[in-house]
Amino acid sequence: MPEINIRTFVKAPIQICFDLSRSIDLHQLSTQKTGEKAIAGRTTGLIELHETVTWRAKHFGVWQKLTSKITAFNYPFYFEDQMVSGAFKYFRHEHHFTPTENGTQMQDKFYFEAPFGLLGTLANKLFLEKYMLHLLEERNAVIKAYAESGNWRLFLSYPNEAN
Repeated sequence: MPEINIRTFVKAPIQICFDLSRSIDLHQLSTQKTGEKAIAGRTTGLIELHETVTWRAKHFGVWQKLTSKITAFNYPFYFEDQMVSGAFKYFRHEHHFTPTENGTQMQDKFYFEAPFGLLGTLANKLFLEKYMLHLLEERNAVIKAYAESGNWRLFLSYPNEAN
């Protein structure tokens, strides 16, 4: 089973990085190239423990649906989502956040398995692993850009924040 493990350093507080990572609205912005849209379950705002979201997106020229559920949640250090239904045989995405002196270290651990047995294993090696890595890197670049620029305020608000 392929595992993608990436780290992204963000010059922003851990709470902002954590909340941007679970923002349905920012996720849709970060995946505009695939036309990804939340169509069922939580479709806007911040997804929470035990909530689901169903995404519709175009990958490899085919419209697909994928439903994932938040299965673990430890604010603001960790959350995990797992596929409930969709094109993969298996998919689990761990989101880890560690505060540092100058910001936050985000770590994504993404485990997946394509369907179709040996053919799926071949697809993993030939293109799917690289494709998924690229999607995660693009998503994290958007999170980083919004967190560091202060534009996170377009998606998040905190009651005690001074304006």
